[in-house]
Amino acid sequence: MASDELSQKLGRRLLIEEGAEAPVAVDVDEPGPQGESEEKESAANADSELGAKLARRGALNEGVGEPCQPSLKVCNPYTEFKEFSRKQIKDMEKMFKMYDAGKDNFIDLMELKLMMEKLGAPQTHLGLKNMIKEVDEDLDNKLNFREFLLIFRKAAAGELAEDSGLCVLARLSEIDVSTEGVKGAKTFFEAKVCFLSHTRPQSHTD
Repeated sequence: MASDELSQKLGRRLLIEEGAEAPVAVDVDEPGPQGESEEKESAANADSELGAKLARRGALNEGVGEPCQPSLKVCNPYTEFKEFSRKQIKDMEKMFKMYDAGKDNFIDLMELKLMMEKLGAPQTHLGLKNMIKEVDEDLDNKLNFREFLLIFRKAAAGELAEDSGLCVLARLSEIDVSTEGVKGAKTFFEAKVCFLSHTRPQSHTD
C-alpha cells in the first residue's frame, strides 16, 4: 500500500518536471509525516477536552448537571457554626450519619424522603426537592454535612417559613438547641414549643 502511494507520487513528480501536469499543492490536505499527524491529533484532543470542560462549567453555572468532585471544601463545623455547642453539632452529625444510608457523606433525595417519613412528616417529591434547594449551596442536588447544619442555623435564626419542610425537619429532630447562652436558640425553642402546642389535641377544656 505504501509502495503504491510512493510510486504515484514519483510518477506525478516526473510529469510535473516534464511540464505535462501543472503543479498542485500536494501536502496541504494530504496526511503529512507521522509526527505531524500525531501533533494534529493531540491538538484536536486538547481542543475537545477544553470544550468538554467549558461545557461542564457552563452547565454547572446554569444549575444543570453535577460536578465531578462535588464540594470538597473543608468545613470545620465547630469554628463555622459557633452558635451551636460541640454536643449539639455532635448530635446533628449523628443524625446526618444515621440517614446517610449510602455512607457517601451526602443525603440525597431518597435518603431525605426516608428521613422525613421516619420523622412522621412525609413530603411530596416536589417538597423534598425544594427542601434541598433551600440550603444546597453547591447545586449538586443533595445535602453535605455543612448544608445539613445550615438547616438548624436557619431554623434557630427564624429564617425558615413555618410550614416549610426544613422547618418541620428541625422541629421534629430530637436535637435540643435550646441550651442557654446559644445565639438564636431562644427563638428556635419558642418556635418548637409553639409547634408542639399546635399539634397537641385540644379536645379537653376546663
